[in-house]
Amino acid sequence: MTFFNQAIETMDRGDLDALIDDRVRYTIRYAVDHTRFYRKWFDEHGIDPRDIRSHEDLLGLPVISGAMIRKHQPPETPAYEFKSAPCPDIFTIHETSGTSGTPKAFFLTWDDWMRYAEKYARAFVSQGFGPGDRVAVCASYGMNVGANTMTLAAHRVGFTIIPEGKCTFPTRVIRNFRPTGIVGSVFKLLRLARRLEKDGIEPASSGVKRLIVGGESFAGESRAYLEERWGCEVFNTYGSTEGTMCGECTRRSGLHVPEDLVHIDLYDPALQQFVRDGECGRIILTTLLPEGETSGNILINYDTDDTTVVVSRETCACGRTHMKIGPPQREAETVWIHGSPVNRVDIEQGVFFRENMEYLTGEYEAFLYGGDTEGDVVMRVSVECEDPGTCDRRIVEENFLRSFLSGRDLLASAYADGTFAILFHVTRPGGLELHRVTGRPKRLVDRR
Repeated sequence: MTFFNQAIETMDRGDLDALIDDRVRYTIRYAVDHTRFYRKWFDEHGIDPRDIRSHEDLLGLPVISGAMIRKHQPPETPAYEFKSAPCPDIFTIHETSGTSGTPKAFFLTWDDWMRYAEKYARAFVSQGFGPGDRVAVCASYGMNVGANTMTLAAHRVGFTIIPEGKCTFPTRVIRNFRPTGIVGSVFKLLRLARRLEKDGIEPASSGVKRLIVGGESFAGESRAYLEERWGCEVFNTYGSTEGTMCGECTRRSGLHVPEDLVHIDLYDPALQQFVRDGECGRIILTTLLPEGETSGNILINYDTDDTTVVVSRETCACGRTHMKIGPPQREAETVWIHGSPVNRVDIEQGVFFRENMEYLTGEYEAFLYGGDTEGDVVMRVSVECEDPGTCDRRIVEENFLRSFLSGRDLLASAYADGTFAILFHVTRPGGLELHRVTGRPKRLVDRR
């Protein structure tokens, strides 16, 4: 199986754009007819919805934030004003994690679920999965949509799901069920590899042919190390409750966007303008509905708070014509130091410098503090060593600095003049603060 929906995935660019524009018009009509928020939104901004005829017209609309969704749901308002289907048509109700404030509520119809599953099914097939595969899903089956969506996608593609939910499952699952793929985070999969090795199972000989990392951004260096430990390819998949769902194909040269089901533009909030291809910007998401279908939560020009770049709109070597974006990063995981943006992935890149991994587990955390003088910044980087007694701390520190400061002239200059200090701390496995907190660990924390 090369494509899940070949007619759509390989559609000529002109025909694809025409299909997108058809769905933009239907989506706008649906939003106005079924959503209290959008009826008021268009009226308050003096916009005639009938003037929105193409995806280019979306660029002239205001951007909607997550805070705006929270403002238009309880307890701020009596009703969920973004809900766009009557209660009898709502199949499931979801909330985001709430890590950046009150959880945002999302309502999904069965049509929503089928479109979500279609997006993941396309990604799975583009990565080489098909009938006969067995995939262990190490993602939550709770209010998050990811694990359930993958399970529905597997049903449509025709492979088997092992719904573990967590990567702490017994190693007998690998021995007995021989999964050909595993979905999880970089760190969950590295921990699993170590557990397998302790139980006498070589990850590279376990039968796992592909790993899928979803739910968080990661450095190229951590991907390479994960591939080395498991002896197989690692694919990047990006998804959200809002319905992004993009995935790498076997070419691994960017994540394909299912453009017929979700429209993406990139926006620079500082300049308050959309950016050109190749420039970094926030992902602005618009739901696209096929004619006649329903949705419980329409989003138009929604700011996801994730950043990326458009890599290409040309036909991929895999045959797919849909645009590709770079690995998205969470804006919430970016801090500014002396005028330079630093993302958690930048820290990870330095930690996973290949020579460092002769000593480290890969687990890390970094904290920012103010220095003794106003304006000074101190970054404390803590890493886990397999054996702190034999860890060559000098090599680890030098490699990290070489990687982290490379190409960051402002930070390198601040480091050289002492206004930016980097302190290293080495701990035994399990010694990081993040192991003592519940929920998704924060690996880069600004305590200034």
